[in-house]
Amino acid sequence: MQEVATGAWLPNVCAKNDVVVDPHEDTPRVAVLLCTKQGEAYLQEQLDSIQRQTHAAWSIYASDDGSEDGTLSILKTLGDSLGEPKLTQLRGPGMGFVANFLSLLCNPEIEADFYAFADQDDIWQEDKLERAVQFLQTAPANLPAVYCSRTFNVDASNTFIGQSPLFTKPPGFANALVQNIGGGNTMVLNHVARNLLRLAGPDVNVPSHDWWTYLLVAGSGGRVFYDPEPTVRYRQHGKNLVGANASWAARLYRIHLLFQGRFVVWTNQHLAALARIEYRFTPDNKAALATFARARRASLLPRLVGIKQSGVYRQTLLGNLGLVAAAVFRKI
Repeated sequence: MQEVATGAWLPNVCAKNDVVVDPHEDTPRVAVLLCTKQGEAYLQEQLDSIQRQTHAAWSIYASDDGSEDGTLSILKTLGDSLGEPKLTQLRGPGMGFVANFLSLLCNPEIEADFYAFADQDDIWQEDKLERAVQFLQTAPANLPAVYCSRTFNVDASNTFIGQSPLFTKPPGFANALVQNIGGGNTMVLNHVARNLLRLAGPDVNVPSHDWWTYLLVAGSGGRVFYDPEPTVRYRQHGKNLVGANASWAARLYRIHLLFQGRFVVWTNQHLAALARIEYRFTPDNKAALATFARARRASLLPRLVGIKQSGVYRQTLLGNLGLVAAAVFRKI
């Protein structure tokens, strides 16, 4: 298990009127933040896998973004069976998956010890929540922490087709600036991390909720637990909003996006959004962020020197070579 080294953290991260819930209770409560839209094909399997969790102290909060198929009916059937508070249905903002997840995370009516993002089309391993809670309980109660893991990649019929890449370098803010290592479908946050994201707000313009979570927890000096044991069967199908990146075809597609300028757009979005929350970061991470942002605007040689001085890195040799190329051609 890899983690970011603990940094300085101010315990007053909570939003007004919030109370930090002690994550060291005997039976920590997990809020499962499930976002749905047109999900009838695979949703039932995901709901079944949540019900099979060995950590049983969970409640599902399902935010639907305007489904017109059988999604709402599936949720209602389970809700009628389980009753509140085991399943609560909510209406999403209708502005895409990132806004939907952040609307759940920032909803003041949802209170738990831990918060787990859930996609509608995956299947959880039975010990997913148990593993996450065990690791997160080792973090100090006033420190932001997030758990993530590798995934088993499966096809539309749940047939195994591979695993997500195994990342071996330690997670950290310098990595988070240029790469996301944690899929949202594997992420579980503690209450302090949740409140950190609430401070940033539900309206940030960022490419994904999971990368944003990695940036904020790492930047604040919190703990990022990367579990090399897969805990989710990540379904690959034609309607995936974000697919796995394990294949060479996927890697080549991402290189294509890099040189089309997509990475520049994502970085610009992150830097603009981080401006509202960087006051919560450790001094070293503030300095790294400033150096990275300044270097991106510089001419070639100062740009390369500055990006190196910022300490940013990706998890693989190929990724770091791509990072250098992106720096040379102003694609970072």
